Amino acid sequence: METRGFTGRRPPPDLGKRVPPGQSVTRDFPVLSAGPTPTVQTESWTFTLKVGPKPVARWTWAEFNALPQTETTRDIHCVTTWSKLDTPWRGVTIDDLLAAAGIAAPTPFALAHSYDGYSTNVPTADLVGGKAMVALAYDGAPIAPDHGGPARLLVPHLYFWKSAKWINGLQFTEQDTAGFWELRGYHMYGDPWREQRYTDDP
Repeated sequence: METRGFTGRRPPPDLGKRVPPGQSVTRDFPVLSAGPTPTVQTESWTFTLKVGPKPVARWTWAEFNALPQTETTRDIHCVTTWSKLDTPWRGVTIDDLLAAAGIAAPTPFALAHSYDGYSTNVPTADLVGGKAMVALAYDGAPIAPDHGGPARLLVPHLYFWKSAKWINGLQFTEQDTAGFWELRGYHMYGDPWREQRYTDDP
């Protein structure tokens, strides 16, 4: 995992309830990725919703941006031990995405898929109920390519590798299927408050 731009500091006591154990607060927004930043043009961008192998809905960039959008400000926590507070996002919640597809959450688990071949697993319960979105903007502007633009998953209550960059699909699955980092020793769930960084962490 590549990273640059991180200058950290221990949180002051009044932020202790917002910053998980082992984390340091940064004012920067470090850039991390499993490989090179792909070039994703909005003219050819599509997002596909699947249940198992079956596509159930698909949107172009224009169609996706026409869906209801929500703004949220959340703290985010990276497995490499930095935390960034009060990050502002705008995008389509997974609840609104499912509603647009005309389905309820169909299975207990999901895999997020990205344009660079990356994937990561997230329990469905951690995607619905206002907990996650496909983010289209950060701090009032389009998401920069280094940070996952034009669209990325945002699951802020889990370690940030679960918030897949350059997302192009969400696949609902019956089984909890490991994604890119999970196959390489990272935790299947990734709760920062329990410091679930690696496979053997409780």
